[in-house]
Amino acid sequence: MKDISTQFTHLYKVISSQTFLNRESLGGEIPFFISAYNAKQELEIKESIKQLINKLETSGISILELDLYELTCEILTRKGGVERMLHIEKTKPKDKFLRALQSTLNMQQVLMPLIKTKIEESNAKVYFMTGIGLVFPFIRSHNILNNLQNIAKQAPTIAFFPGEYNGHSLNPFGLLKDDNYYRAFNIENIEVKG
Repeated sequence: MKDISTQFTHLYKVISSQTFLNRESLGGEIPFFISAYNAKQELEIKESIKQLINKLETSGISILELDLYELTCEILTRKGGVERMLHIEKTKPKDKFLRALQSTLNMQQVLMPLIKTKIEESNAKVYFMTGIGLVFPFIRSHNILNNLQNIAKQAPTIAFFPGEYNGHSLNPFGLLKDDNYYRAFNIENIEVKG
């Protein structure tokens, strides 16, 4: 398992660097980064993300956290409540429940417009995407990242991913093979000079 303290010390150094904030050295690529972690460390990672946000904001770097789980709950609450979904889950087969949930959270018509609004309302210098493991499999990380390309251009986006990212594919929880995703940089490989 990765040492969380070392990982987050590195994240702070990278994110607080002017090269990162100015989106330099990306060769014209979109400013998307993956910070992978062992899913068994979820609670420690969640706490470390909070501490990282506080430290960055104390340094004058505003962060917008896009917690997919919280966004999902917000949408479900607006669309009839979580209780309605729990009732569907109890009374319908799993495939029908999954379709109902995905329909309610419709990527193009509901989820991405909500994320776009949150981005437009913020003045953040960096976007953090969290809660990825909590919404799997009804929201897939590669779908979110593909759809974010047109929305999250103003600032670097870091997706905290429970699993493995080798620069070519996202493997949720280190066990499953998700679709390939080539457009993000592995933030662990970013070096800060000085």
